[in-house]
Amino acid sequence: MKILIVNGPNLNLQGRRDTGVYGTRTFGEYFAQLRAAFPDVEFSFFQSNIEGELIDAIQQADGTVDGVVLNAGGYTHTSVALRDAVSAVSVPVVEVHISSILAREEFRHVSLLAPVAVGSIMGFGLDSYRLGVEALRLWAAERA
Repeated sequence: MKILIVNGPNLNLQGRRDTGVYGTRTFGEYFAQLRAAFPDVEFSFFQSNIEGELIDAIQQADGTVDGVVLNAGGYTHTSVALRDAVSAVSVPVVEVHISSILAREEFRHVSLLAPVAVGSIMGFGLDSYRLGVEALRLWAAERA
């Protein structure tokens, strides 16, 4: 199985930014653990602070990977264009968030991506990514 992880704006600062919310572990450290936990999964990773590059990554994933784990960061609440990209591709996308967006500021409570993703996972710290991978594996097994 091939899974692409896509991280949006400011997630390159994981481990340094707002550590009370996001923790101190870098995404690179976590990604190595994720790869070790799923040796049968071929992972790729993309991060950008630029909306159009995230859209390109989602579009390019269509037909090349079996699933996408997407943490769109702040674009979750604002990007109609990213939502349109997710809804335009046939590859399943699981939306993930490190924190619970529902437990944060009110403007973060709405996800434009949730209605077009196959599922959403939030609030489990970096383990939200592992749960996203598990969800994609289950989703694919049910359709096999």
